[in-house]
Amino acid sequence: MMRFDPEKNIVKTGIEGVVLIQRPIMGDARGFLHEPYNKEELKAVTGIEFNPVQWTHAYIKPGVIKAVHSENWNKLVYPVTGILYAPIVDLRSESKTFGKVEYITIDNTKEDSKRQALFLPSGGIGNSICTLGTEMMHYFYLIDEYWDDTKAKGVAWDDPDLNIKWPIKDPILSERDKTNPKLRDLFPEKFS
Repeated sequence: MMRFDPEKNIVKTGIEGVVLIQRPIMGDARGFLHEPYNKEELKAVTGIEFNPVQWTHAYIKPGVIKAVHSENWNKLVYPVTGILYAPIVDLRSESKTFGKVEYITIDNTKEDSKRQALFLPSGGIGNSICTLGTEMMHYFYLIDEYWDDTKAKGVAWDDPDLNIKWPIKDPILSERDKTNPKLRDLFPEKFS
C-alpha cells in the first residue's frame, strides 16, 4: 500500500477545487507501480467525495486541441503517454477567479516521469487538451456521473477574452470545437 500524504501528494492550483495529483511511484528493475487516485487523500484536500461511475480512454494525435469543455460532474484525468498541455478555465460565474486560465503540463514521455493526474471539480471548470510532441497520447479519465451530452458545454478555444496561449499553430479541431460560443455570449452579464 502506498503512503497517504495529502499535503505532499496533491498540489492546489490557482483555481479553487482544481488540483494536480502527484502520488509516489514505486519502481525497480521490473518496472513501476503507481496509484494516480486515492479517494481519501483527494477528499482530505478538496472536501469532495469522488465516486467514479465511468472510465473513458481516449487516444489522441499530436497537434489536437479539445477545448474548452465544461461538464457538470467531477473528473479525474490521467494522461498515460504523451505530453498534455492543459489550459484549465474557471467558468463559474460566481467564482472570484471567473475567466482565469491555469496552465498545466503533464509530460509522461519518459520512464521516470512524475506520472501526474489532474482533478477537476464539477460546476463549471473548463477542461482543455492539447497534445504536444510526436507521441500519441493515451488519455484516461474517470467521472462520477454517466456521460450526458446535454450537460456538456463548450467555449471557443480561441476566445479573445480568455487569450489562451496555445503552443501550436493550425491545430486539429472537431467540428464542434470550431463553433463553440465565446465567453461573452455565454456570460453577457460579466462583460456589460
